Amino acid sequence: MALASRTRRMLEALVREGSLNWLLSRRSSFSEEFEELESSPSAGNNWIPELSPAANIVVRRCSRILETSSSELQESFNTEASDSIKHKSRYARNFLEYCCFRALALSTQGMGHLADKKFRRLTFDMMVAWEAPAAASQSLINLDDDLSIGIEAFSRIAPAVPIIANVIICENLFEVLTISTGGRLHFSIYEKYLNGLERVIKKMKSQSESSLLSAVRSTRGEKILEVDGTVTTQPVLEHVGISTWPGRLILTDHALYFEALRVVSYDKPKRYDLSDDLKQTVKPELTGPWGTRLFDKAVLYKSISLSEPAIIEFPELKGHTRRDYWLAVIREILYVHRFINKFHITGIEKDDALSKAILGILRVQAIQEISSSSTVCFESLLMFNLCDKLPGGDLILETLANMSSSRGLDWGNNILASGGMYSISALTTVLNLGVMFGSSSNNPSEAGLLVGELAVGEMSSLERAVKESRENYKKVVLAQETVNGVKADGIDTNLAVMKELLLPVMEVGKWLLSLVYWDDPLKSLLFSLISTFIIFRGWLGYTLALTLVLIAIFMVVTRFCNQGRPLVELKLVQDGNIVLLKFRALLLSIFPQASDRFAALLVFMALILALVPSKFMLLVVFWETFTRYSPLRKASTERWMRRLREWWFSIPAAPVVLETQKQKEKDAKKRK
Repeated sequence: MALASRTRRMLEALVREGSLNWLLSRRSSFSEEFEELESSPSAGNNWIPELSPAANIVVRRCSRILETSSSELQESFNTEASDSIKHKSRYARNFLEYCCFRALALSTQGMGHLADKKFRRLTFDMMVAWEAPAAASQSLINLDDDLSIGIEAFSRIAPAVPIIANVIICENLFEVLTISTGGRLHFSIYEKYLNGLERVIKKMKSQSESSLLSAVRSTRGEKILEVDGTVTTQPVLEHVGISTWPGRLILTDHALYFEALRVVSYDKPKRYDLSDDLKQTVKPELTGPWGTRLFDKAVLYKSISLSEPAIIEFPELKGHTRRDYWLAVIREILYVHRFINKFHITGIEKDDALSKAILGILRVQAIQEISSSSTVCFESLLMFNLCDKLPGGDLILETLANMSSSRGLDWGNNILASGGMYSISALTTVLNLGVMFGSSSNNPSEAGLLVGELAVGEMSSLERAVKESRENYKKVVLAQETVNGVKADGIDTNLAVMKELLLPVMEVGKWLLSLVYWDDPLKSLLFSLISTFIIFRGWLGYTLALTLVLIAIFMVVTRFCNQGRPLVELKLVQDGNIVLLKFRALLLSIFPQASDRFAALLVFMALILALVPSKFMLLVVFWETFTRYSPLRKASTERWMRRLREWWFSIPAAPVVLETQKQKEKDAKKRK
């Protein structure tokens, strides 16, 4: 009773002082609850002194969902949380997160929660309260009718409901949603986005329950994610050689299907697998009549199971948005299966990974519905696409795989014991939405052992990996700006000229690369053994001499064969290219961190050259080069080559000024 009286006196004092006049006059989503709280005889049990008014109201809503009181929630938090999480400086925000995660885990169990206006308002108000959770910060927000939230609050609360966002793409999603509002997300746009999500979920469920591909899908347990080509104004065309067929394109969680349209029915569907390791390549392609390459509106699919690539075209009058969308979603399914196969993920962890990809596709579809802009980068909203592009994206996936492998029964028991210290998983969300698939479809209780990507009061290993990757990406962007700045007045043209001049060498290089990448293991092994024998016997000089003789013979034969024919002229516009400018940047220490590493590498190479006999050094270099893509070393090689590429792209090009002839003449006159 003493606590209730003290709380009521504090609220009455705030009203008398005018501190809450703005709240009572503007009838926000918080106003009615605040008035009810003020007049309630049990106000003391629902008011946490450490929290701001907004945070108290959100906690009160959470307690209603959980059918408990705010004080009991606080007691549970104090019992479950570690001392570092309960530190005074972080107590208010961490306790608020704890209440939010527990309430969201329970309120998302119903299939129709996205359509519930109270749920929409609750999730948004959670973000509002997160920005100013402590009692001392109550004056930092203005709880009027036009509330807005920033990227930090969105990134912390939205991924707790995996259908809304996830840790990897949440910043990009926030930028898309706030592109017209200056970096602040308003409830009207947020609600519009959730409306879009609700519609696309209903669409996916109706597609999965339809008879499309029923014979094929029943044996494989596949679910339909997208269908195109059913509307005559938006056809889909498949190019086979010089022939073209219209038809229906269907994407499932394991494959891509194309059904050619005949007179009154569809042909048997062609299946383009995305789940097995078939060396698939999915990329944009140019198409045109009779095999010409005119229109940039198609997707090429190539694998070792096909005798020739499949080309799917998405005709539209302006731009290639449809193609870009389909390219992104096809790659998302391909990349998630590569992730699953690479890290040998099985069981409910595999279903959870597929759930992440499916939810990403749903989010992209929702953005398409609510956005009229054609400049949306679909790859940035799909986590597996994004990890393929981001510097260190492979490390993000490795972290994700480690989190999946550690979600065994031991961690699961700890999670069950710790209640609401974690957000819910993507698989749990998909099952709650009524989309049943995979091995866990008949046993949804197993999904409860999984947790989401967020933990109360802590930055997870996944969040740390994403943060580091984004910081590295910013460096790459800055470096790329310097490269784009020097691609002018012939510098980039010079690179094209060099490629033309070195075409024969490049063809030989392609042949050598096929050996290096072990495309044909027998040929690569034979070449390695022969080359090792030549180097070990000291015949390398003779081999080089024989190569020079063969080149001389080629020149003589070419001279007699091309007599009287005109020579095609090549005009060099400017000297220099991007590679040389990057090396100049390294030598001049324009990027000190990269220059330090490069200098250390040069010292190491100098020591090797000075101490190791040349014969053994050549053997080591040769074997390192020609075994790096062998089955035993392929995984580590890909990881190190990706680090090397990211390091190279992060190096800015040295600044350059190209002087015209007139400028040179002016400078010469000034010197005179």
